[in-house]
Amino acid sequence: MHIDERVVDGVMILDLKGKMTLGEGDELLKDKINSLIQQDEKKLLLNLEGVPYIDSAGLGEIVRTYTTVSRQGGKLKLLNLTKRIQDLLAITKLLTVFETYENESEAVKSFGN
Repeated sequence: MHIDERVVDGVMILDLKGKMTLGEGDELLKDKINSLIQQDEKKLLLNLEGVPYIDSAGLGEIVRTYTTVSRQGGKLKLLNLTKRIQDLLAITKLLTVFETYENESEAVKSFGN
C-alpha cells in the first residue's frame, strides 16, 4: 500500500493505492493519521479510488481513524469508493457513519473552508 498526500483548499487529501489488509496498509494508515493529527490537520479526506480490496483489518483501521480524528475535533470523509468498498460499508452499516463523496471538489467544499 502507498499513500500520497496533497492539500486542496486547506483539506488534507490522502490518495490511497493498493490493498488495505492486515499488515499491509492498516499500520501505514494508522501512522500517517497519527502524524497528521500531531501536525494539527483537522480536515482529512481519504481517497479510496486506488484501493481494490479492504479486509476486516483495513475496515477496522478506517473506523479507528475516523474515531481518532473526531476525538481531536477534526473531520474525516471518504472519497471515490469502489463498488466493492461501498457494498462492504453498506453491509456493515458503516455507510451511515461516514460522509462519502464521488466528486473531489464537492468533498472539499463540504468541509466549509
